Amino acid sequence: MSAGGEGVSAADEILDIVDENDRVIGQSPRGEAYARGLRHRCVFIQARDAAGRIFVHRRTPTKLVFPSLYDMFVGGVVGAGETYDTAALREAEEELGVTGLPLPRYLFKFLYDNGAGQTWWSAVYEVRCDLPVQPQAEEVAWHDFLPEDEVRRRLGDWEWVPDGLAAYERLRAFRSRG
Repeated sequence: MSAGGEGVSAADEILDIVDENDRVIGQSPRGEAYARGLRHRCVFIQARDAAGRIFVHRRTPTKLVFPSLYDMFVGGVVGAGETYDTAALREAEEELGVTGLPLPRYLFKFLYDNGAGQTWWSAVYEVRCDLPVQPQAEEVAWHDFLPEDEVRRRLGDWEWVPDGLAAYERLRAFRSRG
């Protein structure tokens, strides 16, 4: 189910459109925002299990953006009027197929821009998930919790979502400073 509620397709979900300073300047249906390259908001949540392994998944071929690619984050778009924190918890629980997660911990935010019309403010979070995961079949084609060294080894082998890779590199730099 999309954030817009039952019966609303992902393309019809209403998003806040934001400027280069992450200030809301309008609203648009998700499909139109993607088609026109309108800047919006997204959340990226790195989920780790009790052993510290990272939740990794391959997106289904039916996803609007980056179908069939691997990702080391769960997350998605922030709905109109929704806060990053609220979206992070909602998206983490939806994509992992759990309820009762602790509130994901906000780490930092960056502006993703691939230079080809895909741009969004990206808030990066982390959360520990000790619950048995049951990802949505329509969102996730494959999943596992992998040790970080295996994730790093797979960076050159698997095709990853580009915004997730950008967030991962920034997260590694963020952690190396701390």
